[in-house]
Amino acid sequence: MPTRFKMVGLTILAVFICYIDRVNISITIIPMAEQLGWDYERIGFVSASFFIGYIVTQILGGYLSDKFGAKHVLGYGLIIWSIFTILTPIASYTGFIFLILARIGMGLGEGITFPAWHSLYARWVPLEERARSVGITNSGLFLGTVFALITTPIIVLQLGWEWAFYLFGFVGFIWFFFWNRFVTSSPKEHRTISEKELKFIEANAPTTEEAENLPWRVLITNKPLWAIAVAHFCSNYSLFVFLSWLPIFINQGLGVDFASVGYLAMLPHLTSFIFLNIGGFFGDFLLKIGLKTLTVRKLCNTIGFGGAGICLSLIPSFDTIPSVMTLMCLGNAFGGMAAGGFIVNHADIGPKYTGTLMGITNMIGAIPGIIGVYLSGLILNATGSWGAVFYVVAGVSFFGMIFYLVFASAEKQFD
Repeated sequence: MPTRFKMVGLTILAVFICYIDRVNISITIIPMAEQLGWDYERIGFVSASFFIGYIVTQILGGYLSDKFGAKHVLGYGLIIWSIFTILTPIASYTGFIFLILARIGMGLGEGITFPAWHSLYARWVPLEERARSVGITNSGLFLGTVFALITTPIIVLQLGWEWAFYLFGFVGFIWFFFWNRFVTSSPKEHRTISEKELKFIEANAPTTEEAENLPWRVLITNKPLWAIAVAHFCSNYSLFVFLSWLPIFINQGLGVDFASVGYLAMLPHLTSFIFLNIGGFFGDFLLKIGLKTLTVRKLCNTIGFGGAGICLSLIPSFDTIPSVMTLMCLGNAFGGMAAGGFIVNHADIGPKYTGTLMGITNMIGAIPGIIGVYLSGLILNATGSWGAVFYVVAGVSFFGMIFYLVFASAEKQFD
């Protein structure tokens, strides 16, 4: 097996662990809220607090990865968030402020994840494999989500909600042993890579160089970078709102019992896992048959955002479980096609700075984790309407589609 495939496999596991640790609270918060007497606003604040830390380390994680290597940045980040995951039950019983601090600490660790592995892939993954490699790795997000949604209710019912944090947090330490042993920040540092594979990567990867200092003034005035950032914000608005609120919607909005919530909540995420991979292969296929890179990026993005927005805007018109879940799954199926769009656009416009650019856009993309998640709680408290939540998410998706169509580019912007 090529060495780069082993690196991709361990990175998928890192994203998987990232999301089992992040998502389990969307299930555990149901018994936690009942036990501790929280309303929707307080639930929203607990869920949103994670993203305060998550935002802080985005650019720093990307910069450190590009400058000094992504292996250690991602490895130690995962250890940090695993520690705070394990500490979450202790913090909850100590006091509400300590729970918030633990969630912020967990966000600080997880914030480096996506910038670090995008920086790693810019040096390890050839251009012709990029969309599908990124799509497969992002699918670890949804595999982790599905796993957490299925197993967390079982753990809660058998052992208590605290054990979901203890068990999931411990997994990170096992992963770190293998990551530290088998992965390097660049192919030329790897001791067992074949000469043939090394030459292939160096000839075809977006960059094999370390990043130089990049003028921030150039960054903040670059329209194609803002196109990616806005698309990232709009994509994550939907993702984070439903990661936090979908189990509660299914439990309280659709009237499904707690033991069955995870099985229904995982269906849209399982759909995303499948279609992110299809979207990645679709994007690479379009490039292979000769379509221009910018055409592929805009086409994939339009299918993803437009299709998702239509499905989400239709959900309030239906009130049966099968119809609502079908529309949720269809929306996520369309959304997965964006794997060939904005998600891989960073390496088009700035190959050497992929980690830094990913840090910038992922920082902006983390803002909905605070605004969207907390705002949804306020909307529910004020109106009692889940329909209003869905309309807002759909509107954000349409805006992201239009903004990216107007301002995106596939030309190199930073050299």
